[in-house]
Amino acid sequence: MNQKATLGLLGGTGALGLGLAKRWLASGYKVVIGSRSMERGKESVESLKQTIPGADVSCLDYLSTARVADVIVVVVPFSSHAETLELIRDAAQGKVVIDAVVPLVPPKVSTVQMPQEGSASLIAQSILGEEAFVVGAFHNVAASKLQAEGPIDCDVLVCGNHQPARESVLELVRALGLRGIDVGVLQNSIAMEAMTSLLIGINRRYKSDAAGIRITGISA
Repeated sequence: MNQKATLGLLGGTGALGLGLAKRWLASGYKVVIGSRSMERGKESVESLKQTIPGADVSCLDYLSTARVADVIVVVVPFSSHAETLELIRDAAQGKVVIDAVVPLVPPKVSTVQMPQEGSASLIAQSILGEEAFVVGAFHNVAASKLQAEGPIDCDVLVCGNHQPARESVLELVRALGLRGIDVGVLQNSIAMEAMTSLLIGINRRYKSDAAGIRITGISA
């Protein structure tokens, strides 16, 4: 993938979106922050530019972001997930759509509560249709670690029904300084997303914010 590819982060003003944006900008990618609030979006852009001088970053509304992006990254809350996907359906056709949304159900976010459809990523594929290449990723990486400097001690699980799309996302994972693990078809997103609730519970019990997943037994 060309490092000048435009990455559009829907919900990019949140903690996970800003962490991803920061690291991709540092790797030379162009980032568009998609936000419902232009004021908040502009504040995020200014913050990123101060952190990474010369960064190619801007903000637009959700639909405009999806239209200009080469790769769409969905990092909105689950409560607005389906609504956002309906909005961008036409703009997403023929594009890789990374769905990093987890179906957490407050207040019991440390308890696995998967939707009837199976997972957020499966919902995304159903709404967007087969001409959008949905890839599940970044469900198990702490936003605070992405925003911090230095290496992150975890792997990123990547799944999707379209192998070239998975390979594109694995390249984007490497650009963040992380190791991506191809775990196959989108149906496997059920296990990936469910793991997030387990990690939240682990962090609470062990008073940490760094619990992640590391796959052993395979070479780097």
